[in-house]
Amino acid sequence: MAAHGYFFPISDHVLTLKDDGTFYRFQTPYFWPSNCWEPENTDYAVYLCKRTMQNKARLELADYEAESLARLQRAFARKWEFIFMQAEAQAKVDKKRDKIERKILDSQERAFWDVHRPVPGCVNTTEVDIKKSSRMKNPHKTRKSVYGLQNDVRSHSPTHTPAPEAKQPTEEELQEQTFQGMLLNMCCLCSGVSLLAYTEQYIEYDPFLTPSDPSNPWISDDNAIWELEASKEPGQQRVKRWAFGIDEVLKDPIGREQFLKFLESEFSSENLRFWLAVQELKKRPIREVPSRVQEIWQEFLASGAPSAINVDSKSYAKTTQNVKDPGRYAFEDAQEHIYKLMKSDSYSRFIRSSAYQELLQAKKKVKRHSLTHHGSY
Repeated sequence: MAAHGYFFPISDHVLTLKDDGTFYRFQTPYFWPSNCWEPENTDYAVYLCKRTMQNKARLELADYEAESLARLQRAFARKWEFIFMQAEAQAKVDKKRDKIERKILDSQERAFWDVHRPVPGCVNTTEVDIKKSSRMKNPHKTRKSVYGLQNDVRSHSPTHTPAPEAKQPTEEELQEQTFQGMLLNMCCLCSGVSLLAYTEQYIEYDPFLTPSDPSNPWISDDNAIWELEASKEPGQQRVKRWAFGIDEVLKDPIGREQFLKFLESEFSSENLRFWLAVQELKKRPIREVPSRVQEIWQEFLASGAPSAINVDSKSYAKTTQNVKDPGRYAFEDAQEHIYKLMKSDSYSRFIRSSAYQELLQAKKKVKRHSLTHHGSY
């Protein structure tokens, strides 16, 4: 819900949810992705242009927004005067609002564009919106502007300038629309293929689709499967699942234990120990966080740390700054770097290692022996 902009952090423009005291605000239903038409580039141009008129420090354009505004101004050069007039009319309406109401609307509007024109490097989450997908199947349905700006311009413009007549799209615009259509089809196709692959991979782990062995304890009196889950000896199905991805290893206590043993054999266990320490930090009572942050810093990142980890300079600089005002997410950048390092390097070697293969084969033999023994009765 946070990623789709239904509620958003007030002081941050990355739509993630953190339990660290950040203040959030619910998005007004008018701007919900499920209720709003996909905004046009002209709408974005009006929004950015309006921001430049408001002359407030908190509303100053970021570098990527300034670049977008310059690009849009070149693209819509012939009708930029009309766009400017729309922005001016909107700015006048906003000035008449109460100060508190204006601040709230500013933040809601900016959160809306954080979803539809995200900060570089952030994923655009609007491709998976259900109502938007249904609209794509009916492309001839009338589109509307995000703000309903045409009426505002006529009512507030002193000269009552009429809206320009609709023009036939240029060849460049047609090419762009064709490219966007192809891109959307590719995204839908990739999403469908990914969903099928995911379903096929996990089907044997869904007790509603594949009968579990032992029986499903929710529909029988046999709780053997829960006892197996709690045991220190994972079954073959559980070991096999570790190969699906590093997340499967990290969320399984036995998987983490086996992965840690492998990393110890490679003299790189500090990476996983740091990652686990940061995960545990996020669940600590807030009163214990500052002291625990210092402990993690001294063990893994400080000069001469006994279990020094290797992070890039950017993550290290950000973490150094965060530690001065310690919070649960002080090590977020360093943790993400270490996670990617383990995923791309250590994890792949772990899955190919003789230790994992032996564990997998041993569990297969146990299962085969069990089935043979069961069939002899």
